[in-house]
Amino acid sequence: MFIPAISLLVFSSVLSVSSTSEQHCQQALSSDPLNEKNWRYATDPHGSEVKTKQTLIKDERVWISFKRVPRVDAKNNSWVELIYDLPNQTLEENSTILLEYKSRKNLVVKLSQKDYGGQGDKSYAHYQYILPAQTKWGTHCIDLADFARPSWTPENSVDKGIIKENVSAIYLVPDLKDELGGEATIEVKNISLRP
Repeated sequence: MFIPAISLLVFSSVLSVSSTSEQHCQQALSSDPLNEKNWRYATDPHGSEVKTKQTLIKDERVWISFKRVPRVDAKNNSWVELIYDLPNQTLEENSTILLEYKSRKNLVVKLSQKDYGGQGDKSYAHYQYILPAQTKWGTHCIDLADFARPSWTPENSVDKGIIKENVSAIYLVPDLKDELGGEATIEVKNISLRP
């Protein structure tokens, strides 16, 4: 089979970038990513449920299972979230998030920024990035520049961009549809930040 030289060159460049990205990712490993005081979860008051093992962190990983009810009505949506409170309550010195996880559903990584939350415009349209579902452990690095606001962001929510010093937590949310709800399990072995 004939493969043009330019194709080989491009393929070689892609492999090189992937290796560099993986190496860049591995450098972000933290010495204590699973400190229990930094992890919690939240659900809506409409009937969504959560299950953990005896504790949220067991056997050197976070394990949580959600059962989300469908949206109640136009003004009352359901929600479930696994929350990692940033140790310094800010992303000011960071530009990349490393996550080693398993999830049977796509995983929405949200930056909890006060400008869009309860202290801000109350839209909760935080910047987010969607990672793929994976049933085996996998590690992904996400640059903050790749995050975007969700398509449902209300028009009255002024986009102030990502203000890193205003981000206090990272939410990990199974990508379940509002109208259907559903069930999902998330496991996390590592979450780390790097400059």
